[in-house]
Amino acid sequence: MSIYDQIKELKERIDQSIIGQAQLTERILVGLLADGNLLLEGLPGLAKTRAVKSLAKELNTGLSRIQFTPDLLPSDITGTEIYQPDSVEKFHFQQGPIFSNLILADEINRAPAKVQAALLEAMEERQISVAGKTYPMDKLFMVLATQNPVEQEGTYPLPEAQMDRFLMKILINYPDAAAEKEILRLVRQESKSGVVANTPINPSVIFEAREEIKSIEVSETAEQYMVDLVNATRFPDKYSDKLSEWIAYGASPRGTIALEKCSRVMAWLKQRDYVTSDDTRAVIHDVLRHRLILSYEANADGITAEQVIDELLDVVAI
Repeated sequence: MSIYDQIKELKERIDQSIIGQAQLTERILVGLLADGNLLLEGLPGLAKTRAVKSLAKELNTGLSRIQFTPDLLPSDITGTEIYQPDSVEKFHFQQGPIFSNLILADEINRAPAKVQAALLEAMEERQISVAGKTYPMDKLFMVLATQNPVEQEGTYPLPEAQMDRFLMKILINYPDAAAEKEILRLVRQESKSGVVANTPINPSVIFEAREEIKSIEVSETAEQYMVDLVNATRFPDKYSDKLSEWIAYGASPRGTIALEKCSRVMAWLKQRDYVTSDDTRAVIHDVLRHRLILSYEANADGITAEQVIDELLDVVAI
């Protein structure tokens, strides 16, 4: 079985467990193959946690679930040095839950900024520094943070520096009526006979797929299109009066890099060895929606990041 077929099987397995959320499972795979971190936003009960657990089960990788609460401390995430008087080295580092493969940061905006910042180094540099020492993360490492778009009382909005470190922000919507009936049948089946465990897919498949994705060709034309899209968020007055009114601050170069990575993964998933504008347009909403800071006027008029990106796609030439 080829690398592509194994990744396709992984998606099919997750789709069987997460009914009606095909786009969610596809985006999680894109993030995994692009070696990025994901922010999942949706109302309670839309299978955010179940999707992450299903991915960990099918890959047989480590999963740490960290429930973010207002009383959480940074050391509760990263770990801390423990004093051991009987040892030659008096202080020993006890690893925190972040030392795993998949990190489910549940309700990340429920904890203060100091706790949220404990993830920054791990998300970007793949390492943790404690008491002057640096500890590397596992080669397979991914943060999947969740947040609720409603009930914002007592929450701490993520700072822009942290938002920018998420490869994509994925919005999760309600399943349709047909999918909901399938969900009811799945839950009944699981309650009767339990969950049948499949033979896990070897995590090495992820690394092999990443190597293949590195060889996907990005032509100068495709590259220029990505740069133009991001550039339009920084200098919107050159492209559209609407964009100029709506955008206060545009995306950073990290946004361009993320757009290129995700475009290459989408091309690979479509079994092409080159990137097209359709690949870029397929992922741009997920890549840019959390990187744009909208103006006061846009917020007052109820303009969303989705509408801004739609306008971008209309005014930037392919």
